[in-house]
Amino acid sequence: MILSPLLTPALVTVGLTAVAVGLRGVLLKQLTVRMGRRGADSLDLLHRALRLPSLLWSLVLGLYGGTEVATLPPRLTARLLLVLHVLIVVSVTITAANLLAALVVRFGERRTLAVGVTGLARTAVRALVWTVGLLILLDDLGVAITPILTALGVGGLAVALALQDTLSNLFAGIHILADQPMRVGDYVKLDSGIAGFVEDIGWRSTRIRLLSNNMTIVPNATLAKSAITNYSLPEPRMSLEVRVDVSHAADPDQVEKVLVEEATQAAGAVPGLLADPPPVVRFIPGFGESALQFTLNCTVATYGDQYLVQHELRKRIIRRFRTEGIEIPFPVRTVELRPSDGKARP
Repeated sequence: MILSPLLTPALVTVGLTAVAVGLRGVLLKQLTVRMGRRGADSLDLLHRALRLPSLLWSLVLGLYGGTEVATLPPRLTARLLLVLHVLIVVSVTITAANLLAALVVRFGERRTLAVGVTGLARTAVRALVWTVGLLILLDDLGVAITPILTALGVGGLAVALALQDTLSNLFAGIHILADQPMRVGDYVKLDSGIAGFVEDIGWRSTRIRLLSNNMTIVPNATLAKSAITNYSLPEPRMSLEVRVDVSHAADPDQVEKVLVEEATQAAGAVPGLLADPPPVVRFIPGFGESALQFTLNCTVATYGDQYLVQHELRKRIIRRFRTEGIEIPFPVRTVELRPSDGKARP
C-alpha cells in the first residue's frame, strides 16, 4: 500500500528516460554516420557537446513525467518542476557556451583569423552565452530583471572609473582583434624592440614568445600604441639578403655566377630556402675600401628560417670561393709617410 502510489511515477520515469536515451543514441549514431561520410568538424563538435548533457536531459525528462503523474502536494510539485527547469537551463547554457566557443575557434583556424583562436574571443563568446542564460534563469525564478539592469547601468559608471586601465586593455584587445594587425602564430616586432611569435591575445594582455623560448607579456593598451612590424603579413615568406665581400682582383661576373649557382643548389637541400623566386646577385653596395661588395638575395619560407639558411649558404660560399680561387680579403689600409718637406720617401 505504501509503494503503490510511487509505482506509477517510477514506471513513467523509467519509461520516459529509456525512450529519451534511445532517441539520444539514434541521434548520436546519425551524427557519427554523417561525420564519417563528410568529415564535418562542426558535426564532431556537436557530437562531443551533446554526448554528456543529453544524458542529463533524458533523466530530467523522465523525472518531469514522473512528477506529473505523481500525487504530490502542489507546492512540492512546483518546487520540483522549478529545480528540473533550472537544471535544463544551466545545462543548455553550458553546452551552448562550450559549443559556440569551439565553433569560433574552428572557424578562426579555417579562415586564418585572429578572432577565432584567441582567449579573448573564446571568453567573450562564453560570457555572452552565460549572460543570456542567467537572464533567462532569473526570469524563470521570478526575479525582476529591469531593476537589476538599471542598477548595473548606474554602477557601471563607477566601475568604469575605477577600472580605467583594465577597460583600456580590454577595448585595446578588441581593437586589435578587429583591425587584425597580427594573428596568433605571426612573428612580429614592436618599436620597443620586442620580437617573437604571438601566442595569444587575451582580454588584458598579449603573450609573445621570443626566439629564446621565453614569454613576454605586453598590455594590450601598450600594444595598440606601438608600431608593429609583422613578418608574417601579407605572407610568411620573406626576402633574405646575404652580403659577400671579395677582393678587388676578382671577376664580378664569376662572383655573380658562383653565388647564384650555390644558392640555387642549396634551395633543394637547405630547409626553409625557396627556389621560387630564383636567387639574384646585385653589385649594389659598391666599392669598399678593401673589397668589392655584393649582396645575394634569396627567399626563405618564414622569418625563423633565415638563421639556418644564412649559416648553410655562408659555408657553401666559402668552400666554393676557395675552389674557384676567389679571395675574401682582410681590411687593408696603406699608410704613406712623408717628411716635413712634403716629399715622399723613396
